[in-house]
Amino acid sequence: MMWELIQANKRKSIFIFIGMGLLLILIGFTFGSFYSPENGGFFGIFLALILWGILSMVSYFAGSKILLAVSGAKEVTQEVHPQLYNVVEEMRIAANLPHQPKIYIIADAAPNAFATGIKPENSAIAVTAGLLGTLNRDELQGVVAHEMSHILNRDILVMTFAGMMLGAITLMAEVFARSLWFGGGSRYKSKSSDRGGQAQLIIMILAIALAILGPIMAQLLYFAISRKREYLADASAVRLTRYPDGLASALEKISGTNLDLKTANKVTAPMYIINPLKKKGMQISNLSSTHPPISERIKILRSMSQGVNYANYQNAFNSVKGKTSGLIPQSGLTDSSVIGLRTSDLSQTSFETDKQVKREVGDLMMKLNDFVFINCTCGVKIKVPPDYKNNSITCPKCGRIHNISK
Repeated sequence: MMWELIQANKRKSIFIFIGMGLLLILIGFTFGSFYSPENGGFFGIFLALILWGILSMVSYFAGSKILLAVSGAKEVTQEVHPQLYNVVEEMRIAANLPHQPKIYIIADAAPNAFATGIKPENSAIAVTAGLLGTLNRDELQGVVAHEMSHILNRDILVMTFAGMMLGAITLMAEVFARSLWFGGGSRYKSKSSDRGGQAQLIIMILAIALAILGPIMAQLLYFAISRKREYLADASAVRLTRYPDGLASALEKISGTNLDLKTANKVTAPMYIINPLKKKGMQISNLSSTHPPISERIKILRSMSQGVNYANYQNAFNSVKGKTSGLIPQSGLTDSSVIGLRTSDLSQTSFETDKQVKREVGDLMMKLNDFVFINCTCGVKIKVPPDYKNNSITCPKCGRIHNISK
């Protein structure tokens, strides 16, 4: 079953690579013709091909690094959050992946997570500080298993290429729109009126239409692929954890937050486990949604009472959706292996109050921003900002002097 998913996602990568590339070339030709009706179209194609080639190389060799940097993610050591490292290691072993993904934390209070990378051996899992402060261990394991499944299924290959190509198309459209604002349209109008040609008028209309619709078309292609992969990652995740309620409870908590993820944008949004732009009014319809409805994903997970193999997930999916769907490849449906549910009690695994959660999230975000923590013998935790100039600091409670090693 995994082989079928991997091969299907490789084919999707080629489809996205060619489809978005052709759209990029069409935009280049149209924009070039807009500015120079005689031979600008071919020059635009030439520039689009160069941009396509550069982005393809960048996507393959540095796409994940760029996406992590844009998201404000920082690579961390095990000392920063031992539990997160332990959970990632557990899920890596359960997924039978030979390479441990690098672990990143985003200094943001909004709970969310994503995975990226071209291959499993150079993959990465990024979670927000808010996620670590909000979820208990079982719920965190469900989220990490979901992201590990994206790595296992090669979803990250698809989304890294798609994200970079979408970014290029959006950038070209924005540059064109800004050039119109600063007078490009009037210059063209003058040239076209002198020639009196209707063909130039058509190109002008087409160029403006592509500037508006091009990024939308690319996003719809991007989002359509994204939605199905979330269901598949959920199905794979519960096989790894054997505990659907853990992931279901995590999805409830993440979707229930009123916090925005400040570093998210239209390009990176489909990578996250839950759409991080929903609070910003940017998810306007089911057609343009980056993710399946959260309520449906939770209902499917909580309907898996007979086991957690792929056939059980497909049955739960059909029951909730009210229709028969070929979500799971046929080899997964014929798998008769019995994978029983793991028992746990989510209500007994976390007693943290909102105040404690906020304090833990705040401390973690300070660590990511290079604060130095000093535990005084009197019980006070001193938090020293990175721009503190002195080599020592005095405890405000007991007056003890502490040396600072940065």
